[in-house]
Amino acid sequence: MNGFLSSLFYFIVAIGVLITVHEFGHFWVARRLGVKVLRFSIGFGKPLWKWYRKGDETEYVIAALPLGGYVQMLDEREGSVDEHELSRAFNRQPLGNRFAIVSAGPLFNFLLAIVAYWLISVMGISGLKPVIGTVTPGSIAEEGGFRRGDVIISVDGTQTPIWNSVVLNLLDKSLGKENVDIEVLDADHVRHHRRLDFSGISTAVERSNLLDNLGLQLYRPDIPPVISEVKRGDAADIAGFASGDKIISADGTIIEDWEAWVVYVRSRPGKLIKVGIERDGRVLGLELVPDSVASENGDIGRIGASVDIPENLMAEFQAIEKYSMLKSIKVALVKTWNMTFLTLKMLMKMVAGEISVTNLSGPISIAQYAGYSASIGLVSFIGFLALISISLGVLNLLPIPLLDGGHLMYYLIELVKGSPVSEQTQMLGQRFGIAILAAVMVLAFYNDLVRLFG
Repeated sequence: MNGFLSSLFYFIVAIGVLITVHEFGHFWVARRLGVKVLRFSIGFGKPLWKWYRKGDETEYVIAALPLGGYVQMLDEREGSVDEHELSRAFNRQPLGNRFAIVSAGPLFNFLLAIVAYWLISVMGISGLKPVIGTVTPGSIAEEGGFRRGDVIISVDGTQTPIWNSVVLNLLDKSLGKENVDIEVLDADHVRHHRRLDFSGISTAVERSNLLDNLGLQLYRPDIPPVISEVKRGDAADIAGFASGDKIISADGTIIEDWEAWVVYVRSRPGKLIKVGIERDGRVLGLELVPDSVASENGDIGRIGASVDIPENLMAEFQAIEKYSMLKSIKVALVKTWNMTFLTLKMLMKMVAGEISVTNLSGPISIAQYAGYSASIGLVSFIGFLALISISLGVLNLLPIPLLDGGHLMYYLIELVKGSPVSEQTQMLGQRFGIAILAAVMVLAFYNDLVRLFG
């Protein structure tokens, strides 16, 4: 399955699961509270498949447009209701019942996230150990005392067995605290407490590449300067390089690893390089002229050769975050809580202008993330579902007319004033809600196009 079809497939799967769970929340609570449900639809538009379960009065539908869904309940505002069924109409329900039915959709999204994070914690998620490589001179990390070889153990008391945990916790802390305590194990296995001062980070552009802007880079073991493949017709092929050649020197300068070789070549486009190599136990000399290739930072050298990466190079840096079935319940609850508030804080700061709206993603980006996470494995895809489910839950609780949060806002006003919000006010609110949602959708789609083509 090619990249586009794979992304589209997993996007439809993800959206289908999330919408089904969300609408089932409304459906399940409505039925439990005695409200008659006329239709349970996954998708909008023309029904592709519809059926009735035996002894069930609800019509189940799968519709053509999979970007949404709805639960249609008996309601006097949408049509006449027989007198003997008035007690089963949604609009006749007590305020508490209506509040419970509307809030159930987002709450079921949070429940899905809890179940997903529980599964991930039980199955275990693999990643790289949080070992620090280069610390940028003059950076926030250097000022905080970080050193090459430090292993990050915890962020503000939260354990971080893999880099993913470090990044999520740092992102969360960066939106609140100015100083964050980081516990590390240095290269001599001695525990230290370092500090990161986030007061100098104020924009989302900086947070979108947080580690680099803090001055932290992941540790990468040195890769031997051994050539794997040579592209026919490129500079390396013309110079006589072959698979298995080990680079020893360049213009008399000792080449210790592949990164040093790449830096040397990139800085010399179109210039002659005298290269010493080792081939089959013999030392040979070759003359190489890298091709000149244009880049954002000017012309760079390229030779058309790839590196031979040793097997199990990163094996000792792999780690797994895994917990028992019982402990995973607490882990899932805490993670869902933290990710919910992280999402909410990001949205609030975006509205306040403290975070760039370029971080807003639309359906194209979400589809790409869906395909990418699925290509990594089941655990990664489940994690993607949890994250998007939380986002869907948070967004639906925002007090915007048309969304569940808008209806809940009306119910809170009704609770205070003692009577429902007038239909005229609700209609005005709907126009306002449509305008907001349309603007957000256009902006998100524009961001997607910029990421795709920009």
